[in-house]
Amino acid sequence: MSAALVVGASGGIGSALTAELLARDEHEVVVAACREPAASDALRALGRVHPERLLPLALDLTDPASLADAAARVAQRVDTLTMLINCAGVLHAGALQPERRLSEVDAAALVESFRVNAIGPLLVAQAFAPLLDREARTVLANLSARVGSLGDNRLGGWYAYRASKAAQNMFTRNLAIELARRHRGLICVALHPGTVDTALSRPFQARVPPERLFTPARAASQLLAVIDALAPHDNGGFFAWDGSPVPW
Repeated sequence: MSAALVVGASGGIGSALTAELLARDEHEVVVAACREPAASDALRALGRVHPERLLPLALDLTDPASLADAAARVAQRVDTLTMLINCAGVLHAGALQPERRLSEVDAAALVESFRVNAIGPLLVAQAFAPLLDREARTVLANLSARVGSLGDNRLGGWYAYRASKAAQNMFTRNLAIELARRHRGLICVALHPGTVDTALSRPFQARVPPERLFTPARAASQLLAVIDALAPHDNGGFFAWDGSPVPW
């Protein structure tokens, strides 16, 4: 039994991706992972519609023990994963806010950003790699951000978020190299979803043109279209919501 796994499934993009994957009916099981799946109205609603195919999964992506337990529970239900999408990330939360200048940099905020945005996705890959299909076309996608691109950075600022996403990109590139040695059909990529109307981007939407502010449902559809079009030579790439390459 093959499955898709969405980490961060209670967020705007994550829940929309979960809904789209269930609607597509391409995977026998869609695993929706987040800290508290029972607290998500969106996931509870999807569970009522797809009680046999949706597998809610509680995990903390910063806790190796939690991830190991979650992976073991998934292994009891499915044989392999042919899609793993990590949507979890943090830009602002309480005292953690994007820095406009060097004087606003805070060590604790840097650590928290790296824990969630960089280390977390790497630990997810470590925990679930044994379940990735070794023969079939399999996609491991980490949702990154264009602001994590060194080559595209022209404005500066946002030290913690930019640097943690850049680190995530490096981890993704490393995974693409290592995991492809064991998984013949693996395509491992970083994806930039664009600006999506979620809690993460809401305080920063004022200057976003309406046509470039995507609903979560549209973002999910666009991201899955990019994933569908990926070819083996795209392994290790960084792509935007429209399929265009993003410089590392």
